[in-house]
Amino acid sequence: MFDDPNVVLHCEKIDKIYPGTLALDQVSFDLLKGKVNVLIGENGAGKSTLMKMIAGIEQPSAGKMYMDGQEVFFKDTNAARAKGIGIIHQELSLFPNMTVYQNIYIGHEKKSGVFLNDAEHRKGADVILKRLEHEIPADTMVGDLRVGQQQMVEIARNLIQDDLRVLIMDEPTSSLSAAEVKVLFKIMRELLEQGISIVYISHRLEEIMEIGDHVTILRDGKYVADADVKDIELSWIVENMVGKNTQYHRFERSIDLTKAEKILEIKNMCLPKQGGGYLLDHVDMYLKKGEVLGIYGLLGAGRSELFECLMGMHPEHTGEVIYEGKPMKIGSISGQIKRGLALVPEDRQRQGLIQTLDICKNTSIASMGSFRSGPFLNNGAEEKAVDAQISDLHIKVADKKLPILSLSGGNQQKVVIAKGLLTKPTVLLMDEPSRGIDIGAKTEVFEIIHEFSERGLSIIVISSELKEIMAIADRIYVLSNGKCTGELEGDEITEDNLVRASYAGLGTGASAEA
Repeated sequence: MFDDPNVVLHCEKIDKIYPGTLALDQVSFDLLKGKVNVLIGENGAGKSTLMKMIAGIEQPSAGKMYMDGQEVFFKDTNAARAKGIGIIHQELSLFPNMTVYQNIYIGHEKKSGVFLNDAEHRKGADVILKRLEHEIPADTMVGDLRVGQQQMVEIARNLIQDDLRVLIMDEPTSSLSAAEVKVLFKIMRELLEQGISIVYISHRLEEIMEIGDHVTILRDGKYVADADVKDIELSWIVENMVGKNTQYHRFERSIDLTKAEKILEIKNMCLPKQGGGYLLDHVDMYLKKGEVLGIYGLLGAGRSELFECLMGMHPEHTGEVIYEGKPMKIGSISGQIKRGLALVPEDRQRQGLIQTLDICKNTSIASMGSFRSGPFLNNGAEEKAVDAQISDLHIKVADKKLPILSLSGGNQQKVVIAKGLLTKPTVLLMDEPSRGIDIGAKTEVFEIIHEFSERGLSIIVISSELKEIMAIADRIYVLSNGKCTGELEGDEITEDNLVRASYAGLGTGASAEA
C-alpha cells in the first residue's frame, strides 16, 4: 500500500530482465503530481524501459506500481490508457501510409452511426494542430511529412485523450527546431495548469533546466539520485549521469589541412521543389582529405537533401560533383557505396536499421559483397569484421546474434555508424549522428569521428547542435532555405556567426522551420 497525495504514480523496486541483460535493477520512482518529472541517464540506463512499464508496453519482471493508493498492473497499453497514461515515443510510432487525422485518432475513433466520423476527425485534428502551431492539412499522408512534423503529429495524438493524467515524453524534441521546442514547452505548461503530470526524457540538458521541476537519474539500470531542478546545476546532473563532468572539447589535429587535397567538390547543385523553388539552391562546397566538414542549419534548410543527392536518392538534381579529381556521374545508391561514399542517416529506425535482423547482419548488410566466397557467404570473415567494428566503436553487445532492438538507442546508433564504416568509405556522410544519444555516448562518437579523420577518412557531419558542430568540425558550411549562406573556419566559428548565417537565407515572413 502506497498513498501520497503529491505522487500520481509510484514504482516500487522494479526489475526488468531481458535475455542476457538486467535492464532495470530494483528501481523506485515517484511521479510527482502536476510537475515535469525529468528522467535522465546515459543510453542503456533504463529510462525508456521504465517508461514502457508505466505505459503498459512491457511488464516488469518484479516490483509493483501504485496509483491512487491502489496497486496497478498494466497488461497492455489499453489498460494504461484507461488510467489516463499516454506516451510519446522516442522512435515515432506513426503509420506512414495513413493520413494525419487517421494517425491522430487511431484508437480514439469517433463514430456516426456505424461509420467513422471522419469529418469530426478532420476538425479535431485541425484544432489540435493549430494549438501546436503546425497547421498541417489533415488529409496529408504522414509518410510525406518531414521528421519534425511527424513528431508534432505524435504529440497531437496524445493531446486528444480527454482523461489524460500522465503524459510520458521520450525525447520529444530530438527532431524539432528551436521554434518548435518553444511551442512544445508552452503546451507542456498548459498541461501542468490542467493538473496533468509529465515525465520528460531528454539528452538536452539545457532543456531540462528550463522546463523541468524534478530530476531523477538512472545509471546502468539503477536509481542514482533525484532532486528539484531549482536546487541543482548542470554539473550535478552530468556528474551523476556519467560519474564525471564531461565537456565537449576540440580535438588537436595532427593533419595539416591547409596542405590537404580536395577529395570532393560540389558545384552549383540544385534540387527542385514540387510547386516551384528549390530544396537546394545553387550550392557550392568542397571537402578535403582527412577533414571533418560540418554542415549547420535549421530544419528544412536542405542539409539532409544534400546527402541524399550525393548518395543517388535524387536523380533529378542538377549541378556537378567532382570526386577524387574527376567528374562523378551519380547513379544508384549501391554504386555510390562502391565508389567510396557511405551515409549514416538521421532516422536510424526507418533508414539505418532492419528491425527483423540481428545485430551482426545489421552491421554487415551494406558490405555483404566483400564477404562472398564464390556463390556463398563467408560467415567467418563476416563475423570477424563485425567483431572488429564492435570492439573499435565500443558497442555494448552481450551477443551479436541478439535482435537489433535489444540494444539501447545509443548502441543502435553505433551499429549504424559501424555499418557505414564497414563499407570502407573514402567519404563518410553523417546526418545528426548524436541524435538521441547521451553525453557519454556523444563523446565516444566524437572520438570515433576524430580517430577516423586522423586515419585519412573525409567526413561530413550534419548537426543542429551548436556546441557539437563547433567541437568536431574543422570547417563549417551553413545552409539556410536551400542556400549556402556561410563558410566558417578557425576563429570565425562562433555561436553568433552560425546562428546569424542560419537565418540569412530566410525571406521576409519566413519561419525558423522554413
